[in-house]
Amino acid sequence: MIESPTPLANQLLIALPSLAETNFSRSVALICQHDHEGAMGIVVNRASEYTLGEVLGQMGMEGGSDKMRSQIVLAGGPVHPERGFVLHDGGLRWDSTMAISDNLYLTTSRDILEAMVQGEGPANAVVALGCAGWDAGQLEQELTENDWLTAPSDAELLFELPLDARWQAAAGRIGVDFAYLADYAGHA
Repeated sequence: MIESPTPLANQLLIALPSLAETNFSRSVALICQHDHEGAMGIVVNRASEYTLGEVLGQMGMEGGSDKMRSQIVLAGGPVHPERGFVLHDGGLRWDSTMAISDNLYLTTSRDILEAMVQGEGPANAVVALGCAGWDAGQLEQELTENDWLTAPSDAELLFELPLDARWQAAAGRIGVDFAYLADYAGHA
């Protein structure tokens, strides 16, 4: 079943310096789904300890280019760390795919990995283990508490920039330079 994009879908959550002592310190998360029940996203700037080749090997999949197999798998978040998520362009050709935007998708089925190994996968794809989740109203509350900035996502940030450059680059998309921000939030 294909689900429609949701209100904050395709937005980046950029952790403010005030989140320094949390699991989300200096993180950038792409919101994939957001509705009255909560939100789900993928952290797009944290490396896991695995390469895609290692993950594919654990799944019994051989083949694929050296470049694809050496790709770092993301640590997508603390929820379901054993589950794989593929963030990609290239449409809705796979079994379990959710549209995030008109040209960005999240797939959780094995068939996309099989296509990638055979050289028939999407042009751009990153694999993550785990995701981030927020209960109903939790993300909205964190936004009002100035824990996060939001910015539109783009393919360059998601698929091309080095992981360690994504936090500052995401903030720069909306004119923010963290070098000039305090590490605490003020409330009037």
